Amino acid sequence: MAAPIAFVSRTTDANEAEWIRVLATALPTETILPFGSMSAEERDLAEIAIVANPDPSDIAQLKGLRWIHSLWAGVERLVAELGADAPPIVRLTDPELSRVMSEAVLAWTYYLHRDMPAYRDHQSKHIWAELEYRHPQDVTVGLMGLGTLGTQAAKRLQQAGFHTIGWSRSHKVIEGVETFSGDAGLTQLLAKSDILVCLLPLTAETRGLLNRARFSEMKTGASIINFARGAVIVSDDLLAALAEGQLSHAVLDVFEKEPLERESPFWQHPNVTVLPHISAPTNRQTAAHIVADNIRSWRQTGTLPATVDMSRGY
Repeated sequence: MAAPIAFVSRTTDANEAEWIRVLATALPTETILPFGSMSAEERDLAEIAIVANPDPSDIAQLKGLRWIHSLWAGVERLVAELGADAPPIVRLTDPELSRVMSEAVLAWTYYLHRDMPAYRDHQSKHIWAELEYRHPQDVTVGLMGLGTLGTQAAKRLQQAGFHTIGWSRSHKVIEGVETFSGDAGLTQLLAKSDILVCLLPLTAETRGLLNRARFSEMKTGASIINFARGAVIVSDDLLAALAEGQLSHAVLDVFEKEPLERESPFWQHPNVTVLPHISAPTNRQTAAHIVADNIRSWRQTGTLPATVDMSRGY
């Protein structure tokens, strides 16, 4: 019988139990145990850990661990907490996650494109006034990050008729999308974008990337959607750009501290829409099948799927 698989998380007991139930259904020949209930012998035997925001001290007790499968697409916290000596980490690459994210990008792009924040403000002030309609082809949406999520989002935006452009650290080619790369390319993207959508992973290079200097390179009155990580944006600089009118609105789904602190100025800001990190929730069913396929493949061949580059953080 194969060694048990450890499920390691910092979540509620109910959520952990539901994850284990769904994973066990997808992996009927495996034994998946919550870390807290494993004996010392079981912890020593475990070669695989399935994790959802695990405590690093728990991972350290799995002495025979050969690899880790994350249930999230974003792994920057996992990489930072486990360090360079961690076993290989496989992050979740789920087509359903890409579909849901592209859906969110399109939905909140429409929210800004169709002036919904302004109409909501008009309602609160009892103002009956029609704003001029803009055709999607006259609106440039700039995507920061052209990985799996960004590529799918670009296609969704194109299908909706938006003029779609994109930026990534290294050059990418997406049919029908003008793409930029490098520092100079980012300046070009910012200058062209009416709506900027951030989908970048959080790394040493992207932390604080969107700051006062970058906001000043954007069109006056442009808006921003952040579905990446909160630390990509310098919050005080964003507030200043909104106050000065350099930016007109920000849709923020991610923050440096979550849940967002009650005293945060974002809550009551008239030009900020706060979302509780809901742009692309992990689907348990599809995630469990992907994790199961990866584990079965490793059991049969000894070959891991693509693992996280610890130096890059994703």
